Amino acid sequence: MVEWISAPAFVPYAEALAFMEARVAAITAGEADEAIWLLEHPPLYTAGTSARPEDLTQPDRFPVHEAGRGGQYTYHGPGQRVAYVMLDLNTRGRDVRRFVCALEDWIIATLAEFNVTGERRAGRVGVWVTRPDSTAPHNPREDKIAAIGIKLRKWVSFHGISINVEPDLSHFEGIVPCGIREHGVTSLVDLGLPVTMADLDVALRATFDRIFASKDHSQPHVTDATACPPSIPTSEA
Repeated sequence: MVEWISAPAFVPYAEALAFMEARVAAITAGEADEAIWLLEHPPLYTAGTSARPEDLTQPDRFPVHEAGRGGQYTYHGPGQRVAYVMLDLNTRGRDVRRFVCALEDWIIATLAEFNVTGERRAGRVGVWVTRPDSTAPHNPREDKIAAIGIKLRKWVSFHGISINVEPDLSHFEGIVPCGIREHGVTSLVDLGLPVTMADLDVALRATFDRIFASKDHSQPHVTDATACPPSIPTSEA
Protein backbone atom coordinates (compact mmCIF):
# COMPACT_ATOMS: atom_id res chain seq x y z
CA MET A 1 0.00 0.00 0.00
CA VAL A 2 1.23 3.47 -0.91
CA GLU A 3 0.24 6.35 1.34
CA TRP A 4 -0.31 9.69 -0.37
CA ILE A 5 0.61 12.73 1.72
CA SER A 6 -0.03 16.37 0.77
CA ALA A 7 1.65 19.26 2.56
CA PRO A 8 -0.70 22.25 2.99
CA ALA A 9 2.13 24.82 3.28
CA PHE A 10 5.69 25.31 2.03
CA VAL A 11 8.03 22.74 3.58
CA PRO A 12 11.57 23.82 4.59
CA TYR A 13 14.18 21.65 2.92
CA ALA A 14 15.81 20.43 6.12
CA GLU A 15 12.41 19.37 7.41
CA ALA A 16 11.75 17.43 4.21
CA LEU A 17 15.07 15.61 4.46
CA ALA A 18 14.39 14.67 8.08
CA PHE A 19 10.93 13.36 7.19
CA MET A 20 12.30 11.23 4.35
CA GLU A 21 15.09 9.83 6.53
CA ALA A 22 12.58 8.76 9.17
CA ARG A 23 10.06 7.35 6.71
CA VAL A 24 12.63 5.38 4.73
CA ALA A 25 13.99 3.89 7.95
CA ALA A 26 10.46 2.87 8.96
CA ILE A 27 9.76 1.34 5.53
CA THR A 28 13.03 -0.59 5.70
CA ALA A 29 12.09 -1.90 9.13
CA GLY A 30 8.63 -2.94 7.94
CA GLU A 31 6.99 -0.40 10.25
CA ALA A 32 5.44 1.95 7.64
CA ASP A 33 3.86 1.86 4.22
CA GLU A 34 5.51 3.25 1.12
CA ALA A 35 4.69 6.92 0.54
CA ILE A 36 4.35 9.63 -2.06
CA TRP A 37 4.71 13.10 -0.52
CA LEU A 38 3.39 16.03 -2.57
CA LEU A 39 4.73 19.42 -1.52
CA GLU A 40 6.19 22.78 -2.44
CA HIS A 41 9.38 24.30 -1.08
CA PRO A 42 10.24 27.96 -0.50
CA PRO A 43 12.75 29.19 -3.13
CA LEU A 44 16.03 27.26 -2.87
CA TYR A 45 18.71 25.46 -4.85
CA THR A 46 19.80 21.88 -4.22
CA ALA A 47 23.10 20.30 -5.14
CA GLY A 48 23.18 16.65 -6.10
CA THR A 49 26.21 14.40 -5.80
CA SER A 50 27.41 15.37 -9.30
CA ALA A 51 26.96 19.14 -8.89
CA ARG A 52 29.78 21.30 -10.30
CA PRO A 53 30.64 24.56 -8.45
CA GLU A 54 30.72 26.57 -11.68
CA ASP A 55 27.05 25.70 -12.31
CA LEU A 56 25.99 27.71 -9.26
CA THR A 57 26.11 31.08 -11.00
CA GLN A 58 24.37 33.15 -8.29
CA PRO A 59 25.30 31.53 -4.96
CA ASP A 60 23.77 34.32 -2.86
CA ARG A 61 20.39 34.39 -4.57
CA PHE A 62 18.68 31.61 -2.58
CA PRO A 63 19.74 29.12 0.09
CA VAL A 64 21.77 26.22 -1.30
CA HIS A 65 21.32 22.74 0.18
CA GLU A 66 23.38 19.58 -0.25
CA ALA A 67 20.68 17.12 -1.26
CA GLY A 68 22.46 13.77 -1.13
CA ARG A 69 20.55 12.64 -4.22
CA GLY A 70 21.99 11.89 -7.61
CA GLY A 71 22.20 14.61 -10.23
CA GLN A 72 23.44 18.19 -10.30
CA TYR A 73 21.94 21.57 -9.35
CA THR A 74 18.22 22.14 -9.45
CA TYR A 75 15.75 24.73 -8.23
CA HIS A 76 12.70 24.18 -6.05
CA GLY A 77 10.15 26.82 -5.18
CA PRO A 78 6.53 27.97 -5.19
CA GLY A 79 4.55 26.84 -8.21
CA GLN A 80 6.60 23.67 -8.66
CA ARG A 81 5.16 20.35 -7.57
CA VAL A 82 7.70 18.18 -5.83
CA ALA A 83 6.78 14.52 -5.38
CA TYR A 84 9.07 12.72 -2.98
CA VAL A 85 8.87 9.02 -3.76
CA MET A 86 9.59 6.60 -0.92
CA LEU A 87 9.15 3.19 -2.54
CA ASP A 88 10.60 -0.19 -1.64
CA LEU A 89 12.50 -1.59 -4.60
CA ASN A 90 13.03 -4.82 -2.68
CA THR A 91 9.44 -5.66 -3.58
CA ARG A 92 9.36 -3.75 -6.89
CA GLY A 93 12.48 -5.20 -8.48
CA ARG A 94 16.02 -4.08 -7.72
CA ASP A 95 16.55 -2.37 -11.05
CA VAL A 96 17.60 1.27 -10.67
CA ARG A 97 17.63 2.00 -14.39
CA ARG A 98 14.11 0.67 -14.81
CA PHE A 99 12.92 2.58 -11.75
CA VAL A 100 14.19 5.91 -13.08
CA CYS A 101 12.66 5.09 -16.46
CA ALA A 102 9.34 4.41 -14.71
CA LEU A 103 9.52 7.79 -12.98
CA GLU A 104 9.99 9.41 -16.39
CA ASP A 105 7.04 7.43 -17.75
CA TRP A 106 4.93 8.62 -14.81
CA ILE A 107 5.75 12.24 -15.62
CA ILE A 108 5.07 11.71 -19.33
CA ALA A 109 1.71 10.07 -18.60
CA THR A 110 0.79 12.90 -16.22
CA LEU A 111 1.63 15.59 -18.78
CA ALA A 112 -0.43 13.73 -21.37
CA GLU A 113 -3.49 14.32 -19.17
CA PHE A 114 -3.12 17.97 -20.22
CA ASN A 115 -2.32 17.17 -23.87
CA VAL A 116 1.36 17.97 -23.36
CA THR A 117 3.85 15.67 -25.07
CA GLY A 118 6.72 15.03 -22.70
CA GLU A 119 9.75 13.29 -24.13
CA ARG A 120 13.08 11.76 -23.17
CA ARG A 121 16.29 13.00 -24.70
CA ALA A 122 19.52 11.02 -24.96
CA GLY A 123 22.04 12.25 -22.43
CA ARG A 124 19.51 14.50 -20.70
CA VAL A 125 17.72 12.95 -17.74
CA GLY A 126 14.29 14.38 -17.03
CA VAL A 127 11.35 15.19 -19.27
CA TRP A 128 11.42 17.70 -22.11
CA VAL A 129 8.90 19.46 -24.33
CA THR A 130 9.29 20.87 -27.82
CA ARG A 131 8.08 24.46 -27.83
CA PRO A 132 5.03 24.93 -30.09
CA ASP A 133 6.02 28.60 -30.51
CA SER A 134 9.52 27.81 -31.73
CA THR A 135 10.76 30.18 -34.44
CA ALA A 136 13.10 27.57 -35.94
CA PRO A 137 10.92 24.73 -37.28
CA HIS A 138 13.93 22.68 -38.40
CA ASN A 139 15.69 23.10 -35.05
CA PRO A 140 12.87 23.63 -32.57
CA ARG A 141 13.52 24.90 -29.07
CA GLU A 142 13.32 22.30 -26.32
CA ASP A 143 12.76 23.12 -22.68
CA LYS A 144 12.85 21.01 -19.55
CA ILE A 145 9.56 20.74 -17.68
CA ALA A 146 10.39 18.09 -15.08
CA ALA A 147 13.45 16.87 -13.19
CA ILE A 148 14.38 13.57 -11.53
CA GLY A 149 16.89 12.76 -8.81
CA ILE A 150 16.81 9.86 -6.37
CA LYS A 151 18.77 8.26 -3.57
CA LEU A 152 18.56 4.66 -2.41
CA ARG A 153 19.15 3.19 1.02
CA LYS A 154 18.83 -0.58 1.32
CA TRP A 155 16.82 -0.37 -1.91
CA VAL A 156 14.26 2.10 -0.55
CA SER A 157 14.07 5.39 -2.48
CA PHE A 158 14.37 8.98 -1.34
CA HIS A 159 13.72 12.22 -3.25
CA GLY A 160 11.93 11.81 -6.59
CA ILE A 161 10.54 14.19 -9.19
CA SER A 162 9.57 17.82 -9.70
CA ILE A 163 7.19 19.22 -12.29
CA ASN A 164 6.94 22.90 -13.14
CA VAL A 165 3.34 24.10 -12.90
CA GLU A 166 3.75 27.87 -12.49
CA PRO A 167 7.08 28.70 -10.85
CA ASP A 168 8.93 31.97 -11.43
CA LEU A 169 11.15 30.74 -14.25
CA SER A 170 13.65 33.55 -13.65
CA HIS A 171 14.62 31.75 -10.44
CA PHE A 172 16.35 29.09 -12.53
CA GLU A 173 18.84 31.73 -13.72
CA GLY A 174 20.97 31.34 -10.59
CA ILE A 175 22.10 27.85 -11.65
CA VAL A 176 22.78 25.80 -14.74
CA PRO A 177 19.85 23.42 -14.27
CA CYS A 178 21.11 19.84 -14.20
CA GLY A 179 24.34 21.07 -15.83
CA ILE A 180 22.66 21.67 -19.21
CA ARG A 181 23.48 25.11 -20.67
CA GLU A 182 22.07 24.88 -24.17
CA HIS A 183 18.41 24.39 -23.25
CA GLY A 184 15.91 26.24 -21.10
CA VAL A 185 13.11 25.45 -18.69
CA THR A 186 9.37 25.82 -19.00
CA SER A 187 6.16 25.14 -17.09
CA LEU A 188 2.60 24.14 -17.84
CA VAL A 189 1.41 27.72 -17.43
CA ASP A 190 4.33 29.01 -19.53
CA LEU A 191 3.06 26.70 -22.29
CA GLY A 192 -0.31 28.50 -22.11
CA LEU A 193 -2.18 25.92 -20.03
CA PRO A 194 -4.24 27.13 -17.04
CA VAL A 195 -3.27 24.13 -14.90
CA THR A 196 -3.42 24.39 -11.12
CA MET A 197 -1.44 22.45 -8.55
CA ALA A 198 -4.64 20.62 -7.60
CA ASP A 199 -5.17 19.64 -11.25
CA LEU A 200 -1.66 18.21 -11.44
CA ASP A 201 -2.09 16.26 -8.21
CA VAL A 202 -5.21 14.59 -9.57
CA ALA A 203 -3.30 13.61 -12.72
CA LEU A 204 -0.33 12.28 -10.73
CA ARG A 205 -2.57 10.01 -8.69
CA ALA A 206 -4.57 8.89 -11.72
CA THR A 207 -1.48 7.83 -13.66
CA PHE A 208 0.65 6.37 -10.86
CA ASP A 209 -0.95 2.93 -10.86
CA ARG A 210 -0.55 2.58 -14.62
CA ILE A 211 3.21 2.61 -14.14
CA PHE A 212 3.87 1.26 -10.66
CA ALA A 213 1.00 -1.11 -9.85
CA SER A 214 1.06 -4.66 -11.13
CA LYS A 215 -0.45 -7.97 -10.12
CA ASP A 216 2.82 -9.22 -8.67
CA HIS A 217 3.83 -5.82 -7.21
CA SER A 218 7.29 -6.22 -8.73
CA GLN A 219 8.81 -4.52 -11.74
CA PRO A 220 7.15 -1.23 -12.76
CA HIS A 221 5.73 -1.10 -16.26
CA VAL A 222 7.71 1.04 -18.66
CA THR A 223 6.76 1.86 -22.21
CA ASP A 224 10.20 1.16 -23.66
CA ALA A 225 12.96 -0.10 -21.40
CA THR A 226 15.55 0.50 -24.14
CA ALA A 227 14.83 4.24 -23.83
CA CYS A 228 15.86 4.33 -20.18
CA PRO A 229 18.67 6.80 -19.53
CA PRO A 230 22.21 5.41 -19.58
CA SER A 231 23.27 8.02 -17.01
CA ILE A 232 21.05 7.77 -13.96
CA PRO A 233 20.72 10.56 -11.34
CA THR A 234 20.99 8.38 -8.25
CA SER A 235 23.13 7.95 -5.19
CA GLU A 236 23.26 5.14 -2.68
CA ALA A 237 23.76 5.15 1.07
